[in-house]
Amino acid sequence: MRVGVVQLNSQDNVASNLARVKHCVGQAAAAGVELVTLPENFAFMGEESGKREVAEAIDLASPGPILGALIASATAHRVWVLGGGMPEKSSDPARPFNTSVLIDSRGAVAATYRKIHLFDVTLPDGTSICESASSSGGAAAVTADVLGVRVGLSICYDVRFPELYRRLVDQGARVVTVPAAFTLTTGKDHWHVLLRARAVENQVYVLAPAQHGKHPRGRQTYGKALIVDPWGEVIAQCSEGEGLAVAQVDVGYQDRVRAALPSLLHRKL
Repeated sequence: MRVGVVQLNSQDNVASNLARVKHCVGQAAAAGVELVTLPENFAFMGEESGKREVAEAIDLASPGPILGALIASATAHRVWVLGGGMPEKSSDPARPFNTSVLIDSRGAVAATYRKIHLFDVTLPDGTSICESASSSGGAAAVTADVLGVRVGLSICYDVRFPELYRRLVDQGARVVTVPAAFTLTTGKDHWHVLLRARAVENQVYVLAPAQHGKHPRGRQTYGKALIVDPWGEVIAQCSEGEGLAVAQVDVGYQDRVRAALPSLLHRKL
């Protein structure tokens, strides 16, 4: 399976962001990508309160602009598209879910994952983010079959919680997605380390589309959208600015890694 991770610089204008999404999906499809992954906040990266205004129900019968753009992109190019993280309406109107939506090449919703671990931190540089004030948290680990390959879903801050990825592997995941809007402060020190660790300890491919650059509210994200193989090697990575990184998921190679170093079979706890 040929996969791609997209790097965006999303802002607070949904229509402009979705136009970029459609362009990037088309670019990926032209490069032969079968599964295109978009970063967290691909449709909206603005004031936390703004999430309430743009939040949608995940409803194929009556899709909103964000879900509609994902469906249109998938069907136009006959590819699978992962919307890395979008505001989904919840029972609390003030706190929508941060939801990763997987759309198949026919435009159907194949899976939805609601971000479990919410980013509530004050960083050393003074940046303060309280995601739980404007987002509701999910509770379930989610996997789905994509072209015969089991894929586990996660979002950004989840990457710091290895027990989630063990759960995904227990559900058969060979690939995990980590769409993100990692801050520059944490990204420069932890992004590569955490993603490679999740790949090595679970012997999976890691697909990590990312936000890059400056955004409203003074936010700045690290970028470096990348793909890691089951040995922990970064096999594709975006540079500065918006972009696309592409690689091949080779389950035969993955099987050889797991056979040569059968750590998943040696688990005791």
